[in-house]
Amino acid sequence: MLRSMYSGISGLRGFQTKLDVIGNNIANVNTYGFKKGRVTFKDMISQQVQGASSPSENRGGTNPRQVGLGVQIASIDTIHTPGSTQSTSRPLDLAISGEGFFIVNDGALSYYTRAGNFYLDHHGNLVNSDGLYVQGYAADHLGNIDYSRLSNLRIASGQVIPPNPTTQITFKGNLHSGITAATNPFEDGQNYTDTQLKDGLRHGVMLPVSVIDSTGYTHTIQIVAQKISLTEWQLGYFLPDGSGGYTYRSLEAQNNDAVITFGNDGTVQNKDVVNAVTLQVSPSQLTPGYQGNAAVLNITLDFSNLTQYGSSSSLSVDTINGNAEGFLEGFDVSPTGEIFGIYSNGTVRTLGQIALAHFNNPEGLTKAGDNLYQVSNNSGVPNIGIPGEDTGTIIGGALEMSNVDLAEEFTEMIVAQRGFQANTRIITTSDEILQELVNLKR
Repeated sequence: MLRSMYSGISGLRGFQTKLDVIGNNIANVNTYGFKKGRVTFKDMISQQVQGASSPSENRGGTNPRQVGLGVQIASIDTIHTPGSTQSTSRPLDLAISGEGFFIVNDGALSYYTRAGNFYLDHHGNLVNSDGLYVQGYAADHLGNIDYSRLSNLRIASGQVIPPNPTTQITFKGNLHSGITAATNPFEDGQNYTDTQLKDGLRHGVMLPVSVIDSTGYTHTIQIVAQKISLTEWQLGYFLPDGSGGYTYRSLEAQNNDAVITFGNDGTVQNKDVVNAVTLQVSPSQLTPGYQGNAAVLNITLDFSNLTQYGSSSSLSVDTINGNAEGFLEGFDVSPTGEIFGIYSNGTVRTLGQIALAHFNNPEGLTKAGDNLYQVSNNSGVPNIGIPGEDTGTIIGGALEMSNVDLAEEFTEMIVAQRGFQANTRIITTSDEILQELVNLKR
């Protein structure tokens, strides 16, 4: 009699816990990155009334007789199924597609979270809503990432990158094979009027190229390729002479005037020569009236990818380095967690990379509140890496919603309510029977 009453009490306790978990799930239906809980039950120890017996020659065996003593909580699980992704278009809102956790630190301990609603403090540090620092791999002033240790990530608004002079230019395109060779090619150090220059360019092509000096000032170099024979083009550039005319300067390759030699197939035959053409010029020679104190420009030019086909000339710049001074104006986060800074001069530079952690047993993590988890004895140590390598990828401008399903939770609530009600009836019925026993003496 009393056993049924205590079984009913254990059932009340179990279903009360289940209702507590369901209530917490429903309360967090709109919590970013929240993972719902689930309660499972197991029976308690059973009282042995009679043990099992083995079969004999004259009688078969009998099964044990046991009376269960109630129910107890088997586990309260954290279900780490992914929640739906909601687009926010906010650059600091990040969601994880796949496994993994963001890492945040309070200066002493590291925590793990799926909630990616991040912010910048007044120092430009990337933090969560409680001010914990988001962890990742920092980059130096050149954009090189240091993967040797985790550190706080920083996106400093107004950050400046200094100017870098142009040192490398690669050209591409075609030089028209149908152009006739010049009988009087441009000569090094010779001055030419505008008319003479245009006449000479009937046998070649000129391309203005913008370059940056060491102070960030932009200059223009007039690169010239002039055909001097059926298969040869000489390379040079023009400088303004200050009186409305131009001075021709030869480009050099291996201490000789640079000349491109094409084969019968239209490709460059002396690539090992014209892939390192040198140009050394003072900024004041390029821009009349320039009063800056920039260093002399030393530029290596690569013409080895040009062709000489029958189509029109299409000489152009393929790649060029150098940049003027730039201020950080915006940023973007790639699926692999790289934070790219976008500067006012058009430069895109890596500011850092967000790190993710994954665990052998994520359900073993301990909830620390504030959408945070901590390592436990059964979660395993965090395996830290970059997104896309054994972890999920990052979706910028989006947040992961709670994985709570209201329809499921309300159904479970009904089941828990009826279970709770049934267990109260057990206690009530047991009490009535005890009352009858008490009344036997009357």
